[in-house]
Amino acid sequence: MKILLTSLLFAPSIGGIETVSMLLAREFVAAGHSVKVATMTPGDDGASYDFEVLRKPSFAQLAQAARWCDVYFQNNISVPLAAPLLIVRRPWFICHQTWILEPHGFSGLNHRLKLFLLRFAHSISISRAIAAALPVKSELIPNPYDANLFHVHDSIARSEDLVALGRLVSDKGFDFLIEALALLAKEGCKPKLTIIGEGPEKEALIRQARDLRVADQITFLGAMTGTKLAEELNRHRIAVIPSRWKEPFGIVALEAIACGCVAVGSQEGGLSDAIGPCGLTFPNGDVQALAAALSRFLKTPGLLLQYRQHAEEHLRKHHPSAIANHYLKMFEDVG
Repeated sequence: MKILLTSLLFAPSIGGIETVSMLLAREFVAAGHSVKVATMTPGDDGASYDFEVLRKPSFAQLAQAARWCDVYFQNNISVPLAAPLLIVRRPWFICHQTWILEPHGFSGLNHRLKLFLLRFAHSISISRAIAAALPVKSELIPNPYDANLFHVHDSIARSEDLVALGRLVSDKGFDFLIEALALLAKEGCKPKLTIIGEGPEKEALIRQARDLRVADQITFLGAMTGTKLAEELNRHRIAVIPSRWKEPFGIVALEAIACGCVAVGSQEGGLSDAIGPCGLTFPNGDVQALAAALSRFLKTPGLLLQYRQHAEEHLRKHHPSAIANHYLKMFEDVG
């Protein structure tokens, strides 16, 4: 099978869509299929791939790739990258990595065009929440995680308490987590927190921690990726994903669980699917509930083992090969 995978974002850019696109492309090739990736991400990170990457392709280049392929697969819908389908008919698959309409219901011209185009494609949702938000039927295929990179390192001592990672922006809710630390401190519970990431809210978070008198409990490590990130996750017991907004999924939860953490995250959106039976969820923005969930684990360490025992089965469903096989079966059934 010849698969054209379009991904607006791709390596060397870093993010969830980029990760999924890379993992799927690799797995499709490993399964014996030919793959081309079309992306609007510029530059070359110097890496070599087992598939061709078309960067900022012209319409003519995309049309040529469309004629070459048997399957036109978009990892998140992009109208410009779908344009060749106006003149080249191919089975069109769209994996919805995020909301077309924002959770608050905003609808612009681009959103309405995307919604109209869905009737001509086969839709795939990464979570139950995304599926419920679509106006068309979709196949539920969750996101994979990099199983080669994120796994338990028995040689690393799990000596730290809490870890949170992501871009330091208001949507991610790191301010809620710092408030929760202050509430726990009033109860005499003072866990250490490691924050991994960079972003425009960093200085505000540092000031907030200082004002709430929990600064001595928090370490800001900056951005981390790859092996260093996996090793750092292995040092922690509990991963916290306190997002303010409704996350479409949450690969970071899978990565932390794979590294031996128990997860605590916001329950609205698709994050609860990513966490599954491997942690606790709380209502988005509810600081009291977040503090209570953390307190439960911190004061009853035996609970961590109970939740960790579900990790192997949960992660098996998100292994890259399992997810890729689900996609390939769908491609073959439709084709």
